Amino acid sequence: MIKKILNIDLVISERNLNRIIEMAWEDRTPFEAINYQFNISEKDVIKIMRKELKRSSFNLWRKRVNSGVSSKHNKKRNSKINRFKCSRQKSISINKISKR
Repeated sequence: MIKKILNIDLVISERNLNRIIEMAWEDRTPFEAINYQFNISEKDVIKIMRKELKRSSFNLWRKRVNSGVSSKHNKKRNSKINRFKCSRQKSISINKISKR
């Protein structure tokens, strides 16, 4: 099933939409990784999350992303981390990011 998201001209499959939400929800996955894999800007990810999550869940997510705990932006990450994916993360078959 293909879904048009808001007023942004994105047509995303249900599977990709779920993956975008999952990646956005993870604290360690930076917005740059989502942009690299799906060509979606941080602004568009926020719009998707606002539309797809309950209001309270969205508010908690935004609070976490804007806190010092989250490393959703490469600038906030430790400079020694130069990968998008956690070394302990299971391989994802549709992931464009190279696997070991």
